Amino acid sequence: MKISASIYSAKAASLPALLKELDNHGVNLLHVDCNDDPKVFADIEQINQLSNTPVDLHIISSTPEKYFEAIANANPSQVSFQYENFPAPVNFPKNRTYKIGLAITSATSIDVFESYQAQCDYILLMTTTPGQSGGTFDKNTFLRIREFQKRFPKIPVQVDGGVNAEVSFILRHLGVQTAVVGSYLFKQETLGAALLQLHRPMVGSHYQISDFMLSINELPILTENELSLRKALQSIDDYKMAFTCICDAAGHLTGLISNADIRKGLLKQWEAWPNIDVHQLINRTPLKIQESATIHGLLEFIQQVDFPVQYLPVVDAQKKLKGAVLFTQLIKGEL
Repeated sequence: MKISASIYSAKAASLPALLKELDNHGVNLLHVDCNDDPKVFADIEQINQLSNTPVDLHIISSTPEKYFEAIANANPSQVSFQYENFPAPVNFPKNRTYKIGLAITSATSIDVFESYQAQCDYILLMTTTPGQSGGTFDKNTFLRIREFQKRFPKIPVQVDGGVNAEVSFILRHLGVQTAVVGSYLFKQETLGAALLQLHRPMVGSHYQISDFMLSINELPILTENELSLRKALQSIDDYKMAFTCICDAAGHLTGLISNADIRKGLLKQWEAWPNIDVHQLINRTPLKIQESATIHGLLEFIQQVDFPVQYLPVVDAQKKLKGAVLFTQLIKGEL
């Protein structure tokens, strides 16, 4: 996951000194908020003279069109426009060298991206007040990320607001492309230590698994009574998660069937085809974790397992299925 450093959060630092330090530590992007202030472009001109790090510009204005020429001259890598400030639909420049994103706050439905999809290269999910530093991350953003990825699977997601080391880990887990980081980055003892914390795999714990797991409504699930080989295969194929959860009538997790379970079961019962007993394919002791577990607990649990873990069912104290954690997106989030 890329880190875009929100430079106006470092209020006490001189711009040349700040840029030198950020460049020395290899930050990916320089995030610049333009809160309807043309003077921002003088700063961008200075940035371009002093640094080769790409500029990530965020326009917050009710008249974004008036900045189009200045944006073209500033040559940023990407520009996001704050949707809530639009008094009417906006047509973004077509002939451009930079990527365009639509920025929306937590109160705005992701549905609004539909009408801008053809014009935009990414979405920026704001979790705090646009243009202001020091807010608290809104954990509902985790669900919004998954909902957006399901609706628009080819559109990269970027997140801005309240990102710290633990949030960074979860965002990487969810496959977020870029995180804008301000206060956390510049309030640490050193910039290098802060960047290391944003990328390191082991972090302290504030959030629980229930805060960011896939919900039960997003999972492939079959009951013991309805289970058949065809339904198991269809369930795995429909959800594209390589497994399906098996529950009893009360919702307790009784097992799991994965692609590997079916392959091994077919080989073992090959002579019985097509009357294979699908219940013998169920892994009755799958790895699982409780919804109240912390990030730290999750990572410690994974470290104790001597084989790669791609997914984990999540249960409550009564062993009822509550969701799942997938690890496939974590690899994408590291790119």
